[in-house]
Amino acid sequence: MTLVLVEAAKNSRSAAANNLMKPAAFLFDLDGTLIDTEMLWTKSLLDFMASRGVQLTLEELLEHVIGRNSLDINSYLHKTYPQIGDTTPEQDAKELRLFFDKHMSDAPDTIIHESVKFFKEAAAVAPCAIVSGSPHDDIVASITKCGLLQLTTFVLGSGEYEHGKPSPDGYLKAAQLLGVLPSQCVVIEDSTVGVASGVAAGMNVIGLDRGVEGPKQSYEGCRWKVSTLAELKAKEIEL
Repeated sequence: MTLVLVEAAKNSRSAAANNLMKPAAFLFDLDGTLIDTEMLWTKSLLDFMASRGVQLTLEELLEHVIGRNSLDINSYLHKTYPQIGDTTPEQDAKELRLFFDKHMSDAPDTIIHESVKFFKEAAAVAPCAIVSGSPHDDIVASITKCGLLQLTTFVLGSGEYEHGKPSPDGYLKAAQLLGVLPSQCVVIEDSTVGVASGVAAGMNVIGLDRGVEGPKQSYEGCRWKVSTLAELKAKEIEL
């Protein structure tokens, strides 16, 4: 009887293992996940707001910037500080980029190399896409700099899905474009709103907590939580 029970337990474990499957897609956030320029953009926004006569602190802005869609950030600033003028997002983006270029010229390497390595490993397992709140062209420029352009199936940026994070819209659209179920996708995120977006989409979320400067982020609902993607092997991830 004991032998029978042992064999039954082995068979049960084997069946459970067979039910595990590889991800059908890896969906990456960009800023804070593959590149580290979110703080540079926030400092650029401080300069931009100051040029419009509004003095803010870094802490005041970070709460409304980290993980957010660039169009949502622009809308928030205009609604909260109408004195900055009735300019379009396109006009603001052009002016903001001048400040960003200045900050970027003094910045060290902004590529998160462990994450780029993981992306390359993931691309050998399943299609990889970017779902970001950055403008489309900025995403393309960033992944080109990281050497990931040819490995990226597509990118979705601000304005290319209905609602920004923490809404699941961007991730759900990515799954639809890839023709896979949300439950078959792995999302890689570093922010509270990004994690919430992936979780709300019904996906398996890797929370990347790099311990960077800024407000503490929540990783509630993550299936995995790491301080660097070097802690994971894409080929070993099973759902």
